[in-house]
Amino acid sequence: MKDYQYQEKQFLPIPIEKAWEFFSSAHNLSRITPPNLKFNIISDTGTIEIFNGQKIQYKVSPLLGIPMNWLTEIDHVETKVTFTDKQLQGPYKKWEHTHTFIPVKNGTMMYDTIHYQLPFSYLGKFAHWLFIRKKIEKIFQFRNDRLEKIFNKN
Repeated sequence: MKDYQYQEKQFLPIPIEKAWEFFSSAHNLSRITPPNLKFNIISDTGTIEIFNGQKIQYKVSPLLGIPMNWLTEIDHVETKVTFTDKQLQGPYKKWEHTHTFIPVKNGTMMYDTIHYQLPFSYLGKFAHWLFIRKKIEKIFQFRNDRLEKIFNKN
């Protein structure tokens, strides 16, 4: 099974404490996810900060508007440094998204690294080439644009 990787980085004009506070709250995910994905958190996460072993259930419509469940588990939490969310159930065969935060002059540099695999062997490879990679890129472009709007207001 082919293992794909996607990487992104973004400068946030906020201190690392504020970046961590924002990203360690699952509640904020819907604010930075494109509306066409119909992203909805099912789990009652409240305002608690993420922790190792936390499971979060979502509904999302990644393809043709068809809703599906997505269950992730939070892993490798190092407060104000990094955390990983791993898909336990969802559209990918594997999805591991590592968020890393590094304090820099006048803000925080945020790095995202995603390792993922698709189901359906050759059909999955074709779908990746045809539209999945592009869809991931568009999701992150939307996210980057939203984060600029959210944090440049301050």
